[in-house]
Amino acid sequence: MKRAELGRWLRRTLLLLLIVLTTIQAWYLCWVVYWRWHNPALTAFMSHAQERLAARNPPARLKQQWIAYGRISGNLKRAVVAAEDARFIEHEGVDWEALEKAYEQNRKRGRPAHGGSTISQQVAKNLFLSAHRTYLRKVQELLITWMVEAVWNKRRILEVYLNVAEWGDGVFGAQAAARHYFGVDAASLSPEQAAQMAAMLPAPRLFDHHRDAPFLLQRTDSVLRELPAAQIP
Repeated sequence: MKRAELGRWLRRTLLLLLIVLTTIQAWYLCWVVYWRWHNPALTAFMSHAQERLAARNPPARLKQQWIAYGRISGNLKRAVVAAEDARFIEHEGVDWEALEKAYEQNRKRGRPAHGGSTISQQVAKNLFLSAHRTYLRKVQELLITWMVEAVWNKRRILEVYLNVAEWGDGVFGAQAAARHYFGVDAASLSPEQAAQMAAMLPAPRLFDHHRDAPFLLQRTDSVLRELPAAQIP
């Protein structure tokens, strides 16, 4: 292949790649805009969980019920912010300090284990992506996060997160989780119950089956102490 022909081939290939990447990002953006006013019925994480449940028990179904922001206990909102993203109100989607710490931890481990994700990033991940930790997925997560922050306000971001977060084995969202763990509605969660639910978020399926784990009890106490100072939209 001559140099001129090789140059044309490379330019066409790069142009095609750019078109494909732009189309993918436009697809994500369209859904982000749509979900600004419409509630997501099914997320990528829910789909993976449903497949996992069906493999064990075909008739099994996820537990999830959408509930409006105003019907979710303020205790849970503050507990989740305290546990997952203390600077939620302040940042624009990414907490760079937390991300840098996570990068250093991952570098020492030699693999991506800690994400340093904000609530906005977790919304992006839960809606569209998988739980597999790779740097390529992290880049896509960041792009979607910026879309979410540009289109939604903080109240909407927190509302969606509280309704789509995985809270147990086949349990998604605050309402289903409150019923699953305490037999109450999400609006009635006490500070102690809210702190325990927030403390479970890093490993909800594990803690669903080990609710008396020492780490969970310690983390619950920590969240409970930080709860009053948490800022929510």
